[in-house]
Amino acid sequence: MSHYVTEPCIKCKYTDCVAVCPVDCFHEGANMLAIDPGECIDCGACVDECPVHAIYPEEDIPDKWKDFIDLNIKYAAEWPVITATQDPLPSAEEYKDKEDKLGEFDPSPAPR
Repeated sequence: MSHYVTEPCIKCKYTDCVAVCPVDCFHEGANMLAIDPGECIDCGACVDECPVHAIYPEEDIPDKWKDFIDLNIKYAAEWPVITATQDPLPSAEEYKDKEDKLGEFDPSPAPR
C-alpha cells in the first residue's frame, strides 16, 4: 500500500512531509505535491507532518478524494523529486481551509 496526497495540498504545498520521508517519494508540481506509490514504503511518517491534513494511506482516503490516487500516480511519474523543505506557496494561508480546490490544480511540474 501507499500514501497519497489529496486536495488540501492544492495551492498550499507545505513541504514538512518531505523532510521526514525516508525514501524520497515526493514529487513537486507547480501547486501541490504527489507521492510515487512505487517508492512509498507506507511508513506514515508524513501524515502528521502535513499542516493541512492532505496525506492519507490508500485505505483511508475519503471517497470525495479517491481520484487523487490516479492523480498521484500520473504526476509522480512526470514531476521532479523533491527532497528538501521549502517555503509554502504564497497562497497557502488563503487556501489552507478552502474546499473544492480541484479546479485550481496546475498539472505543470514545479518551476526550476
